[in-house]
Amino acid sequence: MVINVYQAKTKLSQLIDRAAEGEEIVIARNGRPVARLIPCDQSRAPRKLGILAGRIHVSEDFDAPLPEEILARFEGNQ
Repeated sequence: MVINVYQAKTKLSQLIDRAAEGEEIVIARNGRPVARLIPCDQSRAPRKLGILAGRIHVSEDFDAPLPEEILARFEGNQ
């Protein structure tokens, strides 16, 4: 289904219900598709924490203050 932005704004609740039931809704501006309203994928398994344990190294000085010359560049003071 293709619907224009104005209609989408006035019927958003109804469109969300339809998308939740599996329908894909395309929102168009001036007849050109700009967005899709689709149902969220509820079947994803929760992410496992620690999957990269032991494979990533963060150095001891990771959060140390930046050297003055680099900090000056970030602040626009070269």
